[in-house]
Amino acid sequence: MLASKRILLIIGGGIAAYKSLDLIRRLRERGAEVTVVLTKAAEEFVTPLSVSALAGTKVYRDLFDLTDEAEMGHIQLSRSADLVVVAPATADLMGKMASGLANDLASTLLMATDTPVLLAPAMNVRMWQHPATQRNRATLAADGIAFFGPNDGDMACGEYGPGRMSEPLEILAAVEAHFAEGPLRGKRILVTSGPTHEPIDPVRYIANRSSGAQGTAVARALAELGAHVIFVTGPADVPPPAGVEVVPVQSAREMADAVQAALPVDGGVFAAAVADWRVVSASDRKLKKSKDGLPVLELAENPDILKTVSRMEQGRPGLVVGFAAETNDVIENATAKRLRKGCDWIVANDVSPATGIMGGAENAVILISDAGAEEWPRMSKSDVAAQLADRIAAKMSG
Repeated sequence: MLASKRILLIIGGGIAAYKSLDLIRRLRERGAEVTVVLTKAAEEFVTPLSVSALAGTKVYRDLFDLTDEAEMGHIQLSRSADLVVVAPATADLMGKMASGLANDLASTLLMATDTPVLLAPAMNVRMWQHPATQRNRATLAADGIAFFGPNDGDMACGEYGPGRMSEPLEILAAVEAHFAEGPLRGKRILVTSGPTHEPIDPVRYIANRSSGAQGTAVARALAELGAHVIFVTGPADVPPPAGVEVVPVQSAREMADAVQAALPVDGGVFAAAVADWRVVSASDRKLKKSKDGLPVLELAENPDILKTVSRMEQGRPGLVVGFAAETNDVIENATAKRLRKGCDWIVANDVSPATGIMGGAENAVILISDAGAEEWPRMSKSDVAAQLADRIAAKMSG
């Protein structure tokens, strides 16, 4: 799939730069031609010699190298690639890109390129969660920049949380997915999946039985048809699929924020089982039994993500698909939900305990649209996902 594909890899200055050495090797194993640009800070973590040896070509470092300008100017370098990958994408690089700054070779190339760009962020968890970084991420996403990661995990600084650069094989899968042929190539599709956890105290939370299996299967099927999938997932039982942009969240409000940050998209599939309510004031200490009796938990309604996106006046996705898990009067309730939310389609199913669907390997759904209710036979969740992805592709290309 990557034979003769030209990848421009920009390595930013972070401890995760060492992973990029393995990424270069993996890309070249699959036939890609890799040209590498090192930032000044990146040279503190990996050497130009080691990068050049793995890439099999010269490494570019200086914006004002007159020899390089005569042989391959920075404009040509920025446009001769089929894909630009920034790994690690530091907070500094993201800030420069979002602000339109171009004061070194890496940032100048990113400003001058007309080639698709994929960022693999890597930074301290607090830096990733900082409002400025999240604003920059939203700005870049709106500009059409694709993201992959970051992952949760241990940091070199000793902290834990989102900020670890995705592993080389994960980034490789995203690169391969970018070049995948299919009817959804060039489309950005948002998929939400899994449950949400609404904290009561540090050890307890409100949740539901969703495994995330159906949403994961839908994301995988859409990616296989060539879509760039932004996969916003709660704490699911199943791992996310390869080749999609994963945004892990915990609560409904975090999911709502992640959805807004991912917009605009061409389509949205809202398969997550979002908790309807949250505790107004979650305790920062474990609640104890006391002689005063049971604690009183005041609940508040969570954001209605599907309704918010469906009723957007500007920037609404061209196709919005919701899910309805019902235990009785499935068609009636799901049809009412579609009208109430304002989405285009609803994928409804019966999740009463006797069906074994909630948390199981199979599903039996009813696709509800303007055309009415279409019952699908019971099949594996992967087959449901493939059939739904085909319908989405037909709708988007029709």
